[in-house]
Amino acid sequence: MIVVTGGAGFIGSAVVWKLNRMGNDKIIVVDELGKDEKWKNLNGLRFADFFHKDDFMGLVLQRNFPFKVSSVIHLGACSATTEKDADYLMDNNVHYSQELAKFCLENGIRFIYASSAATYGDGSNGYEDNEANLDILRPLNMYGYSKHLFDTWIKRNGLMDKVVGLKYFNVYGPNEYHKDEMRSVVHKAFEQVRDAGKVQLFKSYKPEYKDGEQKRDFIYIKDAVDMTVHFLEHRDVNGIYNVGTGKAQTWVELVTALFNAVGKPVNIEFVDMPEDIREKYQYFTEASLDKIKNAGYNKPVMNLQDGVTDYVKNYLLKAIYFGMSRE
Repeated sequence: MIVVTGGAGFIGSAVVWKLNRMGNDKIIVVDELGKDEKWKNLNGLRFADFFHKDDFMGLVLQRNFPFKVSSVIHLGACSATTEKDADYLMDNNVHYSQELAKFCLENGIRFIYASSAATYGDGSNGYEDNEANLDILRPLNMYGYSKHLFDTWIKRNGLMDKVVGLKYFNVYGPNEYHKDEMRSVVHKAFEQVRDAGKVQLFKSYKPEYKDGEQKRDFIYIKDAVDMTVHFLEHRDVNGIYNVGTGKAQTWVELVTALFNAVGKPVNIEFVDMPEDIREKYQYFTEASLDKIKNAGYNKPVMNLQDGVTDYVKNYLLKAIYFGMSRE
């Protein structure tokens, strides 16, 4: 069995979709569905069973599994960059991950986990996925810090050559619909264009960046999951790896691709950034991909226009999920 924690979430459900397309349905989905619409991400996907994240951790702590696990893709976490409950983030993103990692390593189970580009902070120390540089990184928010703490725990315990950590950059695509304010700007902008014919972007508060010209590494979900499952197929490769395109692009370029996809003229309004995030805002991110390429991943990534167009025309306009898609 392959366990996918956070398997009903954005990236997790897309990983299950990808595994299904590869002919694999021996999958255990672990998540917390709650009262939102996240369950829809699983509709149409094939998997053997579902466990609440707390029940699953009970099995981990008891070392008493009713099934044999070959791999764990640990994507479950609080992914809200605005989350202020530091104790919750410590329990959910750090301690939960530690217990799961220990269980996998004790039992020879492949362990692949989600880190984040948020661990790089303001980028002043670069975006090289080099384990030697972990200790100099300074995340800007508690979410990024929780991910960073787990990365450094792995390193401090000498486990980097036994597990895989993936630093996801700005991922966008189907099955993010439940994420509310944590949805990608593509999804938010699509609704704005549909309802008002224009898109709002944050003003810049740094003189070296014009409004809307803050840059991020935007990666389409289909490329992100391809990079993820690469490490299922290459079990001898371990360490920290970036998951991105290697090309930073502006928010203006992103929403321009959206306007082009829906066939409407570009109409952007710049608005004030909330004061509580101004000092924690990343103005530039760009993944270095040399390491993942050296690890054997050589599939070309989709460019921004093609990724946004696929998302808009094949999913957003049709209001469908991966499990409901025939692609």
